[in-house]
Amino acid sequence: MVQATETVKLILGVGKPLVGRLLLYDALEMTFREMKVRKNPKCPICGPNPTIRALIDYDQFCGVRGSEGALSSANGASDAEITPQELKALLDRVEPPLVLDVRNPEEIAICRIAGSTVIPLSELPNRLGELDAARYMVVHCKSGVRSAKAIALLRAAGFARLKNLKGGILAWIKEVDPSLPAY
Repeated sequence: MVQATETVKLILGVGKPLVGRLLLYDALEMTFREMKVRKNPKCPICGPNPTIRALIDYDQFCGVRGSEGALSSANGASDAEITPQELKALLDRVEPPLVLDVRNPEEIAICRIAGSTVIPLSELPNRLGELDAARYMVVHCKSGVRSAKAIALLRAAGFARLKNLKGGILAWIKEVDPSLPAY
C-alpha cells in the first residue's frame, strides 16, 4: 500500500515522496522507522562517472544461446524440445535415447524417470566424460530451466544430438506417469 501511494504521489507530483529516504517497517512490533539515504558517489549507474549505461543481455547472461531459445513457427515449441509423449514413444523403442536427469539428489529421491542417468547440473562440467557425445540424449530437470542450461553446456562441449524435455519431470508426471509424486 505504501509503495502504491508513493507511485501515485510521484505521478501526480504531490506530497513529499520518499526520495532520499528509506522507510523501514517492523510487522512484529508494528513500528515504522525512517532513514535518510545518500547517493553513493562511486555508484556505477547513478554516480558522476557511470560505467553501466545499459541493461545486460539477460539471455546471454543466463546461458541461453541461439537455437535453444528459438521458437518453431509451426507449433510454438522450441526445435530443441521434445514433449513427454514423444519421449515416451522413443523410450518404447528398441534403442531408446539416453535420458539425462540434471536435478539434485534430494529431487531424485522424490521421483525419477525409470532408466534415466543422473548427473546433477552442478556436477555436469566435471562428468562430461561419462557421456557419449554421439548418442541421442534427452535432458530434463524439474521444469526445463536447468536442463536448458545443461544443454547449452553440452553443446559447448561438442554434444549435438540433444533435446530438452518440455516442462521437465512435472510435465512427464502430468502427461505420461501420474503415479509418480509431483513436488
